Amino acid sequence: MIFSRQNLTLIARTWLKRTLDTSWFLLKIMVPVSLFVALLGWSGLLENIALALRPLMKILGLPGEAALVYISGALLNNYSAIAVMSSMNLTLHDAIILAMMCLISHNLIVETAVMKSLGSSAAKMALLRIGVAILAGVALNLVLPPSFSEVKLFASSAVPQSAFWPMLGAWAISTLKLTVRIIVYILVLMLAQTLLEQFNMMEWLSRWLGWLMRIFGLEPSMSFLWIVINIVGYAYGAGIIKAARDEGRMSLQEGDLFNHHAAISHSLLEDTVLYGAISLPVLWLLVPRLVLSLIVVWAERLRRDLFRRSLRAGVV
Repeated sequence: MIFSRQNLTLIARTWLKRTLDTSWFLLKIMVPVSLFVALLGWSGLLENIALALRPLMKILGLPGEAALVYISGALLNNYSAIAVMSSMNLTLHDAIILAMMCLISHNLIVETAVMKSLGSSAAKMALLRIGVAILAGVALNLVLPPSFSEVKLFASSAVPQSAFWPMLGAWAISTLKLTVRIIVYILVLMLAQTLLEQFNMMEWLSRWLGWLMRIFGLEPSMSFLWIVINIVGYAYGAGIIKAARDEGRMSLQEGDLFNHHAAISHSLLEDTVLYGAISLPVLWLLVPRLVLSLIVVWAERLRRDLFRRSLRAGVV
């Protein structure tokens, strides 16, 4: 392909438009949710919510205060979950279960809103992620080696509650850093996608990973999207998925099936490395998510085959 001035202009326009549209799409969801959760934590309501979840933690073989880790991860992200986790007396057994639950259902509000915009039912996606996270926790509690319960990872430490304005200032700085990071990620991703399209590399990529997509119950054309969400995560990669939907390269039902997979298993690189950095065994965090996502997608495909009627993606 010859890079004429006309081609370069077209690439630049497409790249910038996709970047602006995607950045606005994500930030208008993430910033308000982040502020809401920050206020929730500052007010003490987050601890009250965690208190109500203590019975569930007992079923999972976890101490009652572990509910705070899951709530932090579910409302925010895995960084928040690790921050809370590191302030508690937890064993390797506890940490693996909590990590798995947070990996499956982290950033629940933002990512559910993104999934809804791509054609899935928000209620179905939220219930699916929470339900599978709980089932995964129960299963791990049964199969993890007993020796993991004897390995202590963290020691508790009290964290004083800050005043309102310092808390708000810290939130603003953190959000600004996150915003810059998001825009940089999206710039790189959208440029990569645009260049792949211009060089007609999307078909090659689909053939290269097509066999794996078929195993997962997805279309081979979703290879690039799968790579993106597993390298940079769902929220960052959602813009590319949305662009594929808006431009007619993905149907509603294909997008919904992809959401079923991504709801359980995404960000295999960053998030797994993140937990690996605090001494959690990587295979225990990778394999269950891949297996569960495979089961979920094929179960959804079977449901659609059994109920042969006019199914609309996004309807429970």
